[in-house]
Amino acid sequence: MTQAITRYALAIAASIALVAWLLTLALTGSGAAAAIGISAVVAAVVQIGAFALTRSMIAGNMIAAWGAGSLVRFITLVIYGLLAVKVFGMPALPALLSLFVFFFLSMLLEPLFLRR
Repeated sequence: MTQAITRYALAIAASIALVAWLLTLALTGSGAAAAIGISAVVAAVVQIGAFALTRSMIAGNMIAAWGAGSLVRFITLVIYGLLAVKVFGMPALPALLSLFVFFFLSMLLEPLFLRR
């Protein structure tokens, strides 16, 4: 199980880094690069945790496991939106769009690593 999580973490880190770089080219402005960088770190941590949760629950019910991982991501996006934009004053578009893109990309890659 830890080997699958390690492979997933490496794939996610590489893909998030590439997409973060592309987003910094597309989204410019005051604080955009910092917001994208923070979103990348948050996404990587949450994705790896959600993958570990999904992987541990998959034997019981695959749909429930994937749903639990999706719920974790959705709650993170809402809380991040409140904290990043309202509390820390990050620019909303780069912060939220980048986190959403990172989560979406990671969810597309997840099934490749869930096989036993």
